[in-house]
Amino acid sequence: MTYEEIERSVSGHYGWSDLMETIEDEIRRHGIDPPEVTVAQLAPVDNYHWLRLAGTLALADAAAIGGGERVLDVGGGIGGPARQLASRVGCHVTVLDLTPEYCVVGERLTEWTGLTELVTFVHGSALDLPFPDGGFDVLWTQHATMNIPDKPRLYSEIARVVRPGGRFAMFDVLAGPHQPIHFPVPWASDQTCSFLLSPEQTRGLISDVGFREITWATDEDPELHAALAKPDPLGEPESAGDGLNPGLLNGPEGPRMAENVQRNMEEGRICFAMGVFERL
Repeated sequence: MTYEEIERSVSGHYGWSDLMETIEDEIRRHGIDPPEVTVAQLAPVDNYHWLRLAGTLALADAAAIGGGERVLDVGGGIGGPARQLASRVGCHVTVLDLTPEYCVVGERLTEWTGLTELVTFVHGSALDLPFPDGGFDVLWTQHATMNIPDKPRLYSEIARVVRPGGRFAMFDVLAGPHQPIHFPVPWASDQTCSFLLSPEQTRGLISDVGFREITWATDEDPELHAALAKPDPLGEPESAGDGLNPGLLNGPEGPRMAENVQRNMEEGRICFAMGVFERL
């Protein structure tokens, strides 16, 4: 497959035509008027990665993101982490995503939560970022690089748009020592759209493009588990949405995908890693 074909397949995997209606129905089902929904109430659905809101808060803490900083969220989906960052610290977040439906849904949810001045959406490819050199203080990505085969080009583009002294914050699914993985998983129905590197390969490529490692931990490290277990300083647990379905974006294959993620972890086929790097 060409990369253009892979991108179309990835976009089709994530996007569905009635996604906005499905989310709106889920919100209404829990007695919430959609235009009045809060960032906290959306957290179980729109923080679409391992451990949900806890993962977002742990990465934000590690990256030490401050108010007024310019953040680019590559592969930011429907914008859950972006809205968390904007509402909590007052930074401006640009969300870039390959899936048109995600951008449309993200814009609507951002309008409902009153954050349109701080969170914006751009449809585009991570391999050709439509932004100027050094335009961001922080580049942020969570569970997005698994669908990108050309990792050297990806990290080169990331380095290009981060200013010197800025940070690259990542929380990702990486390859474990035992391969192949079991499909389907949330990011791919089969091997044609899944491209995992090992932790060692990932750290090496990030270093090669001009980043200095500040912090790094995998799910085998107590430091990562401690970071993920820290309480929410705002006291807004994921249950604030009265049980909004955390598997909603996975569609009908969600339960099977969740089972395979657990199995892949137990068998050492995947691992999770969180890192922050400084642009030299």
